[in-house]
Amino acid sequence: MTGTRRTLSEAGRAVARLPLPLRLAVVVAVVLGVLGGVAGLVVGLAGYPPTAWFAVLEVGVPAAVLGAVVGLLAGSAASLVRRRHPGSRGS
Repeated sequence: MTGTRRTLSEAGRAVARLPLPLRLAVVVAVVLGVLGGVAGLVVGLAGYPPTAWFAVLEVGVPAAVLGAVVGLLAGSAASLVRRRHPGSRGS
């Protein structure tokens, strides 16, 4: 268990060191990929259970790619706003 916690902690620190656009791309890709995988599992089990694993990939991978693109665009926009208005905090 300690090894798993250490690995997750190191992964979190690695993501935190990334520039904002890449950090958001990774986080949103993981979140949407997991949600898409769960949705694919539900659809696959309802449709034809022996091939449900394929539905996980069929829905989860495109969701992760979409999440990476959306996260990258959002992070780029946030970086641009920060660069143009360095004194504002966006409250």
